[in-house]
Amino acid sequence: MSSNGHNKDKSGAKVEKRRKVIDIPPRERMKIPRHLPFEQDPRERVSNFCEVSEGFDIEKALEEAKRCLECNDPVCLKACPVNVDIPAFIQLLYEGDYAGAIRKIRESNYLPAICGRVCPQENLCENSCIVGKKLEPLAIGKMERFLADFEARNGTFTPPPVAASKGQKVAVVGSGPGGLTVAAELAQMGYEVTIFEALHEAGGVLKYGIPEFRLPKQIVDEEVDRVRALGVTIETNVIIGRTLTIDELLGEMGYGAVYIGTGAGSPRFLNVPGENLSGVYSASELLTRVNLMKAYKFPEFDTPLKLGKKVVVLGGGDVAMDAARTSRRIGPDKTLLLYRRSREEMPARLEEVHHAEEEGIEFHFLTSPVAIHGDDNGWVRAIECQKMRLGEPDEKGRRRPVPIEGSNFTIETDTVVVAIGQSPNPIIQQTTPGLETTTWGTIVVDDDGATSRPGIFAGGDISRGGATVIQAVADGKRASRSIDAYLSKLREEKGASSVAAGSQSAGKRTAAG
Repeated sequence: MSSNGHNKDKSGAKVEKRRKVIDIPPRERMKIPRHLPFEQDPRERVSNFCEVSEGFDIEKALEEAKRCLECNDPVCLKACPVNVDIPAFIQLLYEGDYAGAIRKIRESNYLPAICGRVCPQENLCENSCIVGKKLEPLAIGKMERFLADFEARNGTFTPPPVAASKGQKVAVVGSGPGGLTVAAELAQMGYEVTIFEALHEAGGVLKYGIPEFRLPKQIVDEEVDRVRALGVTIETNVIIGRTLTIDELLGEMGYGAVYIGTGAGSPRFLNVPGENLSGVYSASELLTRVNLMKAYKFPEFDTPLKLGKKVVVLGGGDVAMDAARTSRRIGPDKTLLLYRRSREEMPARLEEVHHAEEEGIEFHFLTSPVAIHGDDNGWVRAIECQKMRLGEPDEKGRRRPVPIEGSNFTIETDTVVVAIGQSPNPIIQQTTPGLETTTWGTIVVDDDGATSRPGIFAGGDISRGGATVIQAVADGKRASRSIDAYLSKLREEKGASSVAAGSQSAGKRTAAG
């Protein structure tokens, strides 16, 4: 440390020393165990769609905050895709300044109630927590959720200040986490923002993809309303590419820039015999029927969903977990999940796998489907599978599944749910000339979210092909800065043109005089 009380980073630049507020010796803090959230009993929750995790109460949140070591160089902050100042919000929480703590989070992430529930903190900020090097890491996500919920229960939310109007409009296509983030960021900068949503409710994948028991729709609605509180307009039932085109938005409708955050909602299939049989669902259809159309409340909501006595779900990611756990609650006698790799290679969150096992989901690893067989009426009656072994690592570092010859077997079932990934809907790509795409149908963007067309930006699943909620939020933040820079340049050019035009007119008047 230098003599004036500053630290220096690796470049030699001075960095303000962080304050310390937790008056407990670090050695004592390390003795405090990680706190677990309150949760519904598995025997009860399999028959309802109420939220599984009930989060922290004030006592648990404060005790967990005491575990923070208040690092001078907090690596948890750097591991967060949106760089939330985690130590700062934990210190404010410890001091009892709950309103200040949630404001600190919202400076970097405008969707804390959502991300506190579904962000994979165990792979990001918590994975880098210094406490976790020897003990269990801080429950950063649970503390974030506590603060967001405390704010909602006590009605203490106040919109952050909005800059003076810049006189420019931005269109955001899609109201998922990326679209909401772009809208919130740009609205605070002084832009007039309109979100166009194809469905009848705002929220995107947060509404149709994530089950109620993981992310209650009331929470999504509250976060959407906080975006509206910034002056953002949301228009539903508008399909960009059909109702309106991107070029119409940028042309006669007067939008200076467009952000595309439409996600990846088109299901992928296995291309095995029998996938067209009755009783085969994509996870997208199943989850949309249940989450957005309230099929779990049939006949109160007119959305029937026929699942048989035995459901087989194919896949190993979070969507597969959601499909399996959702199916379990609809009422089959047994729900199985088949994954072609081992447990260690599963991309799903450990918490979701744990909850699925608690709820009686039966896992079958190193198992790959090769055909779906039907009865005389065209309904699923069985799925034929093949055992696998793990071979050499693929391009992502996961060991490739290799078929074992002569290992085929069948599982009797009357419902199959395919949850092996999604692809982007091609409607915008097909109706926007000059927009560069990949062979997978995703939109090509640079590091700032800019596409091949000036004024058009994109992020989240539509550019990545598959992303977490927090990655979509991070893409939205980057793109909002890029959009601001783009529109600022347009303002400067317009101003320069106006000055030049004025000078030219003055010259003509002088000459005439």
